[in-house]
Amino acid sequence: MISLTIFLLGLPGGMEWVVIVLVVLLLFGGRKIPELMKGLGSGIREFNNAKNDVKKHIEDGMKEEPKKEEE
Repeated sequence: MISLTIFLLGLPGGMEWVVIVLVVLLLFGGRKIPELMKGLGSGIREFNNAKNDVKKHIEDGMKEEPKKEEE
């Protein structure tokens, strides 16, 4: 219970989010933000594709019959 309370105290509130958004606007400008979001979206898409590919390979490997060695 104490760790949950400590975790919740560390999260930004309403005014902190406004300050964060203003700092991002000042640092990157209004024209760079769509480019940043596009890059973030493509990065998330690539990550999900890789995750699904690995999951598919693992599931396919589990479905395969074990190979028996011939003597």
